[in-house]
Amino acid sequence: MVSKTILVVDDEESILESISGILEDEGYEVITASTGEQAIMRVNEFSPEVVILDVWLPGIDGLETLKIIMSSGKGPTVIMMSGHGTIDLAVQATRLGAYDFLEKPLSLEKLLILVQRAIEQQQLKKENQELKSTISHKTEIVGESTAICSLKDEIKRIGPTQGRVLILGESGTGKELVARAIHEASARHNNAFVEVNCAAIPQELIESELFGHEKGSFTGAFARKKGKFELAHNGTLFLDEIGDMALATQAKVLRIIISAGRRQQYH
Repeated sequence: MVSKTILVVDDEESILESISGILEDEGYEVITASTGEQAIMRVNEFSPEVVILDVWLPGIDGLETLKIIMSSGKGPTVIMMSGHGTIDLAVQATRLGAYDFLEKPLSLEKLLILVQRAIEQQQLKKENQELKSTISHKTEIVGESTAICSLKDEIKRIGPTQGRVLILGESGTGKELVARAIHEASARHNNAFVEVNCAAIPQELIESELFGHEKGSFTGAFARKKGKFELAHNGTLFLDEIGDMALATQAKVLRIIISAGRRQQYH
């Protein structure tokens, strides 16, 4: 098993030695830095999975260091720590991208649990990126014909917009492929792509499927259920074969699409 690299950043040598020793005993590879500038250099050089970062540092402080690390593209999970922690400071660090916030004196047990969870988060993030890359490859539109090139250009033009898109075509011509390509070309590509085959859902269930329902809202509603519109929040909702829905349901869908479009929640 490959050892995970952890960067510990603190201007107190005793704290660096203490945390490093504990983490090394757990089998981690540990590197250290005593300033924000050194921390940024270590992140760029070693690409650690986790950074344990003190707030109060000489030179650029921990929050400014956190900003630079989060914008570096290296993607480590950052755990902040401080001997003068406040709720406001913890909230600020979290908003800047910190995974969690620890107060000094540190609970070594809590530290080890957080490090383990941070590494698990890194692994999930990596697996998600690999999965997205695989899916993207499988759904790539290939071809060099004039029609295909024109379609690709149109997708590139439409993707970054906030407009609703109507995709027309016979069954099997690749409407879902185009929808996924638009999603990948949009600023929403890191959020959900939710597909609904309107032709496969019974008419009496379609509204519950799309809009969800609250517990007890009708006989058999034993729990709250999120609808597809809610699940696609900040992502893309693909309504396949929308013409097969009842006209009354189509009218409701149109109303919510127009309303959501004004708030720019999803394609």
